[in-house]
Amino acid sequence: MRRVILFGAGGYTGRLTAEAMVRAGLAPVLAGRSGSAMQQLVGDLAPLAPLDAAPTWAVADAADPASLRALVTSPDDVLVTTVGPFSLMGQPAIGATIAAGATYIDSTGEGPFIHDVFTRYHEQALATGARLLTAFGYDYVPGNLAAELLLADLPTTTQRVEMGYFVTGKFGMSSGTKASVAAMMTADRYEFHGGELRATKSTPSVAEFTWADGTQRQALAITGTEQFTLPPRHPHLIDVDVYLGWVGSSTKAVAAGGAVAGAIARTPVVGEKIESELQKRLAAKTGEGPDAEARAGSTSVALARAFDGVGTQVGQVEVHGPNGYDLTAELLAWAAAMAATGRIEGTGALGPAQAFGLDALIEGCALMGLRRV
Repeated sequence: MRRVILFGAGGYTGRLTAEAMVRAGLAPVLAGRSGSAMQQLVGDLAPLAPLDAAPTWAVADAADPASLRALVTSPDDVLVTTVGPFSLMGQPAIGATIAAGATYIDSTGEGPFIHDVFTRYHEQALATGARLLTAFGYDYVPGNLAAELLLADLPTTTQRVEMGYFVTGKFGMSSGTKASVAAMMTADRYEFHGGELRATKSTPSVAEFTWADGTQRQALAITGTEQFTLPPRHPHLIDVDVYLGWVGSSTKAVAAGGAVAGAIARTPVVGEKIESELQKRLAAKTGEGPDAEARAGSTSVALARAFDGVGTQVGQVEVHGPNGYDLTAELLAWAAAMAATGRIEGTGALGPAQAFGLDALIEGCALMGLRRV
């Protein structure tokens, strides 16, 4: 089995992912800024690990790119990173992985970084044989799964597909997610309309989704991975939209506020101040998030719906799974295990179905409780 490295193991999502990896029988190298914290985590996880597969640790820091280049050294390595905001801190990890021709997996939900992975970093990875799996968590694997299931059942006259991401119960955010959301609110969005991918600074559109049980939820347009992953696999698609429905009745206000915040942030002085403040908060606070009881009170829901050329809805698929944080940890661990055992196809930036095949993706997601309803 190839070596699996988890960068950001000391953070909230990182620790959940480390636990999921050990439960899955992996022996990850746990990497983070603090050697003492990594040693402690190895000790905490040792009782969960098989006798011959205990995790180890290493020190690595996004502020020290050389530490990551020293960590990822072989094309057989699999690097999983949860260190964000990725738009500010993601380059050293993905750069080191590309240079080694290795496999890269991350937990981002940030549109600008996703765009960079599928454009700039994709070209670099093709040159070295690296494999890049970005946003391989609650955002945005469930929507890819739902869309692939839906499109498999429909004719090629389908021209538009929309994905919506929702949660049930009380939703709490980790410190890392809050920082990433703050970065996303001031960034450009990317949309796939008229058969073309383009950046936009416009106010995000708002759509209403109806669940299988009749529940109606509003959601605002965001950049997912689906705008990048679905058109190459389904070239008949003309429009691909992704929506986020975390904030319920406040969706329209958040959409308008995000557009205003983005316009303000794009002024040079203010933008620099926002980035500086994000960096300060990241340095001061990490590893905080909802406890197991709070996570257990929430579930994740993703919908995909398709339309024909005249705008008539022709199908919908809905998938439900565990809360977003546990689901993300399980997805990252599963993808790492698949890559570490050679069950991954292609090079460059890859979507979930492209990397593993739809059948394996369906089976893997079902094992962690993410299923069609």
